[in-house]
Amino acid sequence: MSVAQLERTLPTAWYRDPAVFRTEKERIFCREWIGVCREEQIANPGDFQVIDVLGESVLVLRNREGRLRAFYNVCRHRGSRLCRTADEPVAAGRVALAGGITAGRLIACPYHRWSYDLDGDLVAAPHLGSSAFNKQDFALYPVGVDSWGGFIFLNLTPSEAKPLAAQLGAIPERLRRYPLADLRIGSTIRYQVAANWKIICENYNECYHCGAVHPELCAVVPSFRDGGGANLDWERGVPHREGAYTFTRTGTTLRRAFPGLNEDEQVRHKGELCYPNVFLSVACDHVAAYVLMPRGAERTDVICHFLFETHEIAKPDFDPSDTVDFWDLVNRQDWTVCEAVQNGIGARVHSHGYFAPMEDYNLDIRRYVRDRIGAFMPENAGVI
Repeated sequence: MSVAQLERTLPTAWYRDPAVFRTEKERIFCREWIGVCREEQIANPGDFQVIDVLGESVLVLRNREGRLRAFYNVCRHRGSRLCRTADEPVAAGRVALAGGITAGRLIACPYHRWSYDLDGDLVAAPHLGSSAFNKQDFALYPVGVDSWGGFIFLNLTPSEAKPLAAQLGAIPERLRRYPLADLRIGSTIRYQVAANWKIICENYNECYHCGAVHPELCAVVPSFRDGGGANLDWERGVPHREGAYTFTRTGTTLRRAFPGLNEDEQVRHKGELCYPNVFLSVACDHVAAYVLMPRGAERTDVICHFLFETHEIAKPDFDPSDTVDFWDLVNRQDWTVCEAVQNGIGARVHSHGYFAPMEDYNLDIRRYVRDRIGAFMPENAGVI
């Protein structure tokens, strides 16, 4: 095979340079719809989460009518953070201050007690008369929020946002028979991966590596190994070995298949990458959902939710470990090889890699990123 038959990856600097990462933050992660969590995690009026999107703190909540709302987590008065995350520690020698969402009704700033309702409107500013200023001019900065399939998506530049449906494209149609919105979290694993987010996307988008990296996975899905993972029919679904139909060591489970799946979907699985940061691996009885949160040019947090039917979760003997343990092994294999790539491309002789023909889906991430940041790149960040 000649070099002419191979396609170049993005330049090495695009996976390592903090300047490139800053450009990606502004041109991709602050302008595209970003998957952040499941609706069940903010299920009731007054429920909220504070979510970090590449250093931007966002408050996501349900208002008193149960509608999702999202705002930058910053007071309009002097810029104080409004709410803390549930697990955010108080720094040594400091004290916890009152504030945040109080009684599920108001968002109170801990600094001067400016208070906002759950639609982000300023309703109280202590000791300032009603004629001092127009409260309507001081609503919280909005963040776009929408949902699909039980996933909550944010857009940090809502004035320029296209509809979420336009970004998802054909994905909802391809997965229409899977009850994504009705599934619930049966288990969650959080990973810290010392690799650029694009390397993780590229790894997810091909199975050329599966034979070498995932022997247990290939024992259940031999087509991942055969021919270097070439010619996989993702739209129809990828078949398991004879007698297997899901992702466990045995390829079987006691859980039922989702009602409404067609004949193929009961014995095959599908995978989707919802650019830029949500992966879905969809089997007949569960969904492994990955949410990528880039933390720097060479670090990415990955939240993996394992989703099941409430019918199954409600059973006294519900045990997701057959699937969770299997995927955890596959995940750790992937993170190890992604970190090896991140380390390897730091070599002074490495200017770019190559995609083999069976890695054609990887070209999606190259085009996706280039189309969004190519015109904004620093001159010293490499060329395509």
